[in-house]
Amino acid sequence: MPEESFLYGIPLELYRRHGIRRYGFHGTSHRYVVERYRTIRGAAREGTTIITLHLGHGCSACAIAEGVSVDTSMGFTPLEGLLMATRSGDIDPSIIDFLARKEGMTHRDIDSLLNERSGLLGLSGLTADMRELLQAERDDRRAALTIDIFCRRAAKYVGAYQVALGGADAVVFTGGIGENSPPVRRRICAHLACLGFELDDDRNETMRAGAEGVITRDGSRLGGYVIPTDEELLIARDTYDLVSGSSPASRERFRPPGRTGGDR
Repeated sequence: MPEESFLYGIPLELYRRHGIRRYGFHGTSHRYVVERYRTIRGAAREGTTIITLHLGHGCSACAIAEGVSVDTSMGFTPLEGLLMATRSGDIDPSIIDFLARKEGMTHRDIDSLLNERSGLLGLSGLTADMRELLQAERDDRRAALTIDIFCRRAAKYVGAYQVALGGADAVVFTGGIGENSPPVRRRICAHLACLGFELDDDRNETMRAGAEGVITRDGSRLGGYVIPTDEELLIARDTYDLVSGSSPASRERFRPPGRTGGDR
């Protein structure tokens, strides 16, 4: 990612000394989805400008410009960004000190709270499983509110990345929720109508249990896709390329014995 995307608004010396910056996670998933999208569309890397949403137990959004990640919602750790199953996502950092003073919590306590007892679980007070929340929402106001917050947060990141990219061609859903929950996709997409996203309800309903395809109407200005991720396949391919020496990265990372510097 470019510096304007990965640097935080803290003294630059802290980045130089400790590497404090946005790294992002789910990179293998986002990369697989981009490659699969290109195959479906028959698109060149340079012509691929999309937003990918990995929605599962962990959730992240990624802005892809000409086939390359230029921004992502997760940060220095996987805690930043979207609301997740048990992670809070974005919060005001001052809340940490506030909780330490008001609740007598240690920093370790707060870290556990934000990573393990927040998100869908913390807001609903019921479960971290989106399927259970969808079943409960009719009779449970907190369950319904939690789903609304989850969908609104995802849509806000899509809107922000539309600006960052100067306009994307499509939004691609993946991950356990993104692939298998038409109701969640529908609610997220309802917020995207102002961006020219026209959801096709029938297509959206058929996309679950490993299905792959378009969920927007023909002629929609902003396209919508569901593409099941396959991180294991991509890891296997990368491993083969590295070990076999068929990629530029392998030639740098795995030097043959006898060269200056020894094996890596």
